Amino acid sequence: MSMREWAQREPDRIAVVFGEQRTTYGELEASANRLANWFGSIGLQRGQHVAAILPNGPLVFVLVWAAYRSGLYITPVSNALSAQEAAYVVRNSEARVVLVDVAFASVGESLPALCADCGDVRWVATSAPIAGFEQMEVLLQDMPASPRAYEPPGNMMFYTSGTTGAPKGVYRPLLPEDYQGLPPFSADLVPLYQLDEHSHYLSPAPLYHAAPLRFGLSMLTVGGTVYVMEKFDAARALDLLQHEHITHSQWVPAMFQRMLKLPEERRAAFSAPHLRVAIHAAAPCPQPLKRQMIDWWGPVLLEYYSGSEGVGLTDLTSEEWLKKPGSVGRARKGIPHILGDTDEELGPNQVGRIYFSGTSRFEYFNEPEKTAARTSPQGWQTMGDVGYLDEDGYLFLTDRLDDMIISGGVNVYPQEIENTMMESPLVADCGVVGIDDEAFGERPMAFIVLNDPALNEAEAIEALQAFAESKLGRIKRPAGFRIMPVLPRSPTGKLLRRALREERR
Repeated sequence: MSMREWAQREPDRIAVVFGEQRTTYGELEASANRLANWFGSIGLQRGQHVAAILPNGPLVFVLVWAAYRSGLYITPVSNALSAQEAAYVVRNSEARVVLVDVAFASVGESLPALCADCGDVRWVATSAPIAGFEQMEVLLQDMPASPRAYEPPGNMMFYTSGTTGAPKGVYRPLLPEDYQGLPPFSADLVPLYQLDEHSHYLSPAPLYHAAPLRFGLSMLTVGGTVYVMEKFDAARALDLLQHEHITHSQWVPAMFQRMLKLPEERRAAFSAPHLRVAIHAAAPCPQPLKRQMIDWWGPVLLEYYSGSEGVGLTDLTSEEWLKKPGSVGRARKGIPHILGDTDEELGPNQVGRIYFSGTSRFEYFNEPEKTAARTSPQGWQTMGDVGYLDEDGYLFLTDRLDDMIISGGVNVYPQEIENTMMESPLVADCGVVGIDDEAFGERPMAFIVLNDPALNEAEAIEALQAFAESKLGRIKRPAGFRIMPVLPRSPTGKLLRRALREERR
């Protein structure tokens, strides 16, 4: 069944829970139809683009369904971006309509001027008024709640997180006009994770990120219930898991860290017998942290590896990870290949660039050179990561291709150094970037968050240097350490290396 069929069959069935607000399938369907009818009334054509800067909440799902049913591409824009960064995405995506919540008025009010060369763009405020914007409530008040007569499938176009440079739109051609199957954002997740109408999904992350949004939409496709947090709160997340019969949830490692810092009595009292799957991805999870979570929650953690480009997917259960610590699993979507510097395919346990075949190809929107840089001579594509396959076909990540440090002609992978330093009892978080070096070209530098901020900085650095010397080869040892109160990370937990590179100067 589809979301519409659930709305027709059980209109009062709860689709989305957001704080005290409970949105039914009937309400979600009616709102999506009104917005889709407005898209049609202003003459948007199939294949055109809309964008939105929204907080978490039911409107995000309404917007995606409306755009999908209108044959449009929808781009959720991170609400953590500056006005200049958001304007880049709006311009690059060629959006014809941009929806903005008043919570981001300081960004939204700047967008029309920053996008003055974007052509005829409709700027729409979704809640309270924003200066110079049309009001969504007024635009939709006369729109019918019934479906459009013509509903060709659209798609989503996410932008990469831009942790190392300008974000890129991940573009795929639209499906045929008469396509009737599961939407592309749900087609693989529903069977992979056995989602059905009895599933309750907790989404603690921002919905502008691909993984939580796609998972939430997949739940709505099968009649499940999505519990959306306004923002992550460790204690509140445990309450929801415990009292709302959550069966599926999705996390990033930074959330695990914050939950583990809750008082011991609160952690000891936690019980969530309905929780079948606690998915985590988006950023590397240090092995000690993952072991703590498995010890606490039991073997419900399921790690996966994929990306906005969607060229492949691997995953593994807690039981598998305990046998293969550090792995991100075996392929569930696509066929993985490890390529060397001359594009030759490497054997087991040899580190190289990770490519996938056997899936639909992506393009970076209007970026043919960047697309080519992610495509091998064999026609395989990569999300830009480096790693290896072991003899059993389990994938291990060693780093991002763009993050690699070349020191004295040797490839040095920051993630390997970070993982090693996280084993030190002194370290709560670690990030590594390359710094210029006259003799070697580059050397790694480590930015450290201490477990105990009261430690003497000079003594801590001396202890960290000794730890690195005992664990890392000479070329991999950080040339310097800098103690920081917190590392710059995106809301999804990804380390913002570009910000660290600014810190090193």
